[in-house]
Amino acid sequence: MGRVAVIGGGLMGVGIAEVFAVAGHRVDVFEPVEPLRATVQRRAADHLQTIGRDASAAALIDTPADLATTVAHAEFVTEAAPEKLALKREIFAALVRHAPRTAILASNSSVIPITRIAEDLETAERIVGTHWWNPAPLIPLVEVVQGEHTSQSTITATMSLLRAIGKRPAHVKKDIPGFVANRLQHALWREAIAMVAAGVCDAATLDECVKSSFGLRLPVLGPLENADLVGLDLTLDIHRTIIPELDRHAGPHEFLQAKVDAGLLGFKSGTGFRDWTEAEMQSLRERLTRHLLAAQ
Repeated sequence: MGRVAVIGGGLMGVGIAEVFAVAGHRVDVFEPVEPLRATVQRRAADHLQTIGRDASAAALIDTPADLATTVAHAEFVTEAAPEKLALKREIFAALVRHAPRTAILASNSSVIPITRIAEDLETAERIVGTHWWNPAPLIPLVEVVQGEHTSQSTITATMSLLRAIGKRPAHVKKDIPGFVANRLQHALWREAIAMVAAGVCDAATLDECVKSSFGLRLPVLGPLENADLVGLDLTLDIHRTIIPELDRHAGPHEFLQAKVDAGLLGFKSGTGFRDWTEAEMQSLRERLTRHLLAAQ
């Protein structure tokens, strides 16, 4: 597959463009905000240099000034816009109009079902979910989400392309909110927030409990592998005690809502579940990058 287009020049869009460019693809990135669009190639080169990849690959990234030009010759298009359904539907309606009829149209939505994005759009059989993880160049998984109308040929071609650029595509056969990995991740977050809200422990202690116990096993031992390893009879006995005790909030926890209402947004404000200095934030980002590079 040849030319690739990315819609959105933010953190994820640029990261996705980097991966395709390093693999030798010409990449056109459309970012509607001109000052941000002007920095796309430089940001890609800087990040590639930071993670020890070939920064010259950023020269394969172009930034047309309009969406129609960006996708006019694309064989594969990835949308990486904000997580708002109305916006994504507007973008995909434009992609259906302007991209070649043979182009695959992919969404990097984190949680929105692809069927909702593609609803009532022509050629829905070529619309597919490709949920990348941040930072895109360093996380191998891409969830390939099959909407109700996505064709098998679209799935096959998408997974083949992702493998060719060094990713590990996972076929998600049922188009549910959050797909697979985010559903698991946010189930953990829900319970973590509820425990801190209830005063079981503070946020730092909770994070340490995860990182210093089962978090160490996760790169080798997935949750169902672990269940098989310890025995499903033991798993059942544990579940009889613990499942009834887990958080049952049907929506976001009021503890989280109160923090957002107060402007306590985490790194964005310097305070969230914990207080962060600039040095601490930078240190955590650097530790994460080193860890992901070592894992490769």
